[in-house]
This record gives sequence, C-alpha cells and structure tokens, in this order.
Amino acid sequence: QLQLVESGGGLVQPGGSLKLSCTTSEFTLDYYAIGWFRQAPGKEREGVSCISSNGTTDYVDSVKGRFTLSRDNAKNTMYLQMNSLKPEDTAVYYCAATPPPADMAMCFSPWYFVYWGQGTQVTVSS
Repeated sequence: QLQLVESGGGLVQPGGSLKLSCTTSEFTLDYYAIGWFRQAPGKEREGVSCISSNGTTDYVDSVKGRFTLSRDNAKNTMYLQMNSLKPEDTAVYYCAATPPPADMAMCFSPWYFVYWGQGTQVTVSS
C-alpha cells in the first residue's frame, strides 16, 4: 500500500503559523493531484486545499488568504503553509494523493483520493 507521510503539526497560539509537509518515497508527487484534508473531533473530514499535477491550486473559502500550497520537486515534498491560525483550524491534517488525470472539481472529496498519510495534529489554542 503506497503511503504518504505528513509532519509539521503542533500547538500554536491563535494568529500563529505552521508549515505542514507531505512526502513519500514511493512515487513522484508532482505527477499526482495532492489534497490536504482535516478532521476535527466529532466532525467529518473536510477538504482544505489541493493542487493538480499542472500546479493549479484551490482552497476552501475558510482558509483562502491564510493557507498556501507549495512544492519542492527536488525533495518530492508538498507543503501547506498555514498563517493567521484560528482555534477552528484545530484538527488532524491529512495529505492525500490521486493519480492523473485528476478532476479538480473533486479535489475536496475525500473519496476521490487513493493514497493517504497518517495525519498530523494541529492545535490552535492560547
């Protein structure tokens, strides 16, 4: 089973920043559509952002202007820079990948993604 590995979560005060990373040693990420999802206790998993293999990005409205996707192809790593964090951003964050061709209209649908990481906890609290 191909797998992704997330890192970078932690505890941060409201207004702070974190940068999450997603990598794998098993395939080349920039050939795939990559999505970031989060799941808070008692809530459904929701899509946060995604990037297609050609670099097209999309963000859910609640994070637009605060979260930014990027990638380092040399390191085979995707990043989610999260700024101006709010308590409601608290969740376990997952990265996921699906092989091309990817339909960006599906990028916030967890069922559309084939490969998943184990998640990293982000807690925003004073």
